[in-house]
Amino acid sequence: MSKKIAIGSDHAGVDYKAALIPFLEELGYTVQDFGPSTADSVDYPDFAHPVASSVETKENDLGILICGSANGVAITANKHQGIRAAICWLEEISALARQHNDANIVCIPARFIDLDLAKRIVRTFVTTDFEGGRHANRVNKISCS
Repeated sequence: MSKKIAIGSDHAGVDYKAALIPFLEELGYTVQDFGPSTADSVDYPDFAHPVASSVETKENDLGILICGSANGVAITANKHQGIRAAICWLEEISALARQHNDANIVCIPARFIDLDLAKRIVRTFVTTDFEGGRHANRVNKISCS
């Protein structure tokens, strides 16, 4: 069964989002686009919250959020219980976020990495599994509730 991926951005990430959707579909994933559809200025929480909610409720397996620095979308997504959103600017960080932290949303800083690197980071993120073991105990301590 194919993983379902939620994706959203703000105006700074809309072009990367538009390129990542067909890239993921070609890899066999089902992608739900939470917007926006234009580069008009928007407020990132309006898109980060729906992506995070869809991952939190298991409507989607993983999420991708893209903004200029990735900080705004990561901060917003991490307000949701059960969400572990990781800012990733290297493939290795993306792999470790999944392996060690069971991150379920990758946050891409569109103004600081090129599209090819963003694709590699996303591919690594969606294809890497959580290692569990000693990391599971740590991840289980993250939630406040």
